[in-house]
Amino acid sequence: MISKKINILILSAAVTLSMFGCHTNTKHEGDITITPDAGTSYKTGDKVTVKVNYGDLKPDSIAYLIDSVRVGSGKGSAGFFVKTDSLPMGPRTITVKVYSGGKSQEISTNIVLLPAKAPEEFTYKVIKKFPHDTSAYTEGFLYKDGYLYETTGTAGQSDLRKVDLQTGKVVQRQKLDAKYFGEGSAIIGDKIVMFTYRDKIGFVFDKNTFKLLSTFNNNVGIEGWGVTFDGNKMYLDDSTNRIWFLDKNDYHQTGFIDVYDNKGPINMVNELEYIDGKLYSNVYTTDTILVINPKTGAVLQRANMANLWPQSQRPANFDNSNNVLNGIAWDAKGKRLFVTGKKWPYVYQVEFVKKK
Repeated sequence: MISKKINILILSAAVTLSMFGCHTNTKHEGDITITPDAGTSYKTGDKVTVKVNYGDLKPDSIAYLIDSVRVGSGKGSAGFFVKTDSLPMGPRTITVKVYSGGKSQEISTNIVLLPAKAPEEFTYKVIKKFPHDTSAYTEGFLYKDGYLYETTGTAGQSDLRKVDLQTGKVVQRQKLDAKYFGEGSAIIGDKIVMFTYRDKIGFVFDKNTFKLLSTFNNNVGIEGWGVTFDGNKMYLDDSTNRIWFLDKNDYHQTGFIDVYDNKGPINMVNELEYIDGKLYSNVYTTDTILVINPKTGAVLQRANMANLWPQSQRPANFDNSNNVLNGIAWDAKGKRLFVTGKKWPYVYQVEFVKKK
């Protein structure tokens, strides 16, 4: 995959509003003004004051919207406050519509919501090493019933694999057409759903036979990257800090979160795994694995995986810039966490260790 720098996208969410009165600096737009100023940052748990000044206008009613969803109404100059405890991270758009004499004026502002706390910092402990095929440009990485299920990338070399964990040998394989660049995958019941990088197409395979059952158009996000499944819905990222929610049956978009820590957005979240109610994701081209709140996008924990495969042990001609950490698999029954990288010779069973 090719790294990209992109602008933060506008998000949507619902919010609970309550009445209050307050005066702050204002932003002007026509005959009415609104606070807070656009782009003001808040931390989770802060109460955001929203104040409208409409001058000599005598409103019949005032409507309040968050990300285009009407959340309240009123009359007069009383303000509102927004409770941020359960809001998703990132930009939230606040719109006020003032109705008077059969006409309406509206004004909008936005805030940026960040987690209240910095992520907990972790390192790791290697429990065991297993062989890994060094021809595998790892994209999707899963564990189920004693086997690893791996999808690989690179046009002309992409495939779906069933791999013996103990030996690293491929016991079953389904190659993609040479024109496709394979990406992340998820097991949903007796099917394996696999995405592609920029081809805007996905594949559905029978989990047992690897027979191709169907294809589908994927128009969600910029590109296809990592995928996981929580038992109810799928999660797909796309090279940005956005993680999309997908319907498990027809793969259409049903929502999204954006990934933020207490300092700002974390772009290039990549290979995904759903573990005990949280999303795990590596940050592409780095040695970082994030633990993310799947409801809000807040980064809860961050693990530094540096030297998992030490640089001193790598071949002199190894392409470190492309063959990076990528691959997180979870053995739910055995409570084992597996990590690997693109064309790495090992799969590592690891445990996270909190930094002192």
